[in-house]
Amino acid sequence: MSVFTQERLTALNAAYARCIDNDQLEQWPAFFLERCLYLITTADNHAAGMQAGIIYADTRAMLQDRVLAMRDANIYEEQRYRHIIGAPLVLDQDGANATVESPFIVVRIMRGGGTEVFATGRYLDRVVQGPDATLKFSERVVVCDSSNIDTLLVIPL
Repeated sequence: MSVFTQERLTALNAAYARCIDNDQLEQWPAFFLERCLYLITTADNHAAGMQAGIIYADTRAMLQDRVLAMRDANIYEEQRYRHIIGAPLVLDQDGANATVESPFIVVRIMRGGGTEVFATGRYLDRVVQGPDATLKFSERVVVCDSSNIDTLLVIPL
């Protein structure tokens, strides 16, 4: 029986989104392995095979540094997100790893109350089960549908 059930993958995505949406960003890197890939890119770049990323991190430590910079160094307009993540689809699995695709939409709420669709796209994930039986991302490639990315992209998608 597969450890990558619809229920477990949906729960992983729900916990991930809740962490970001509730501004618990210090906990966000824990969803990833120590050696990982987190990349935000556009559909055009992804289709062309370009590794160029709007945000790129290849270790959990880089993700932790990003959160630290958001809290202490970066200056940006106060905002928050609300994620809606569709059902994950397992594209491939080989026992300890699964390749999963999930559609998403992220709504951004600005300090003044303005609300807008900020990003839509799909998560292309490599998910592994850790020794403690929890699921973690070894890769999360965020492929945004639009090539027009707002410069206010500070918070992880």
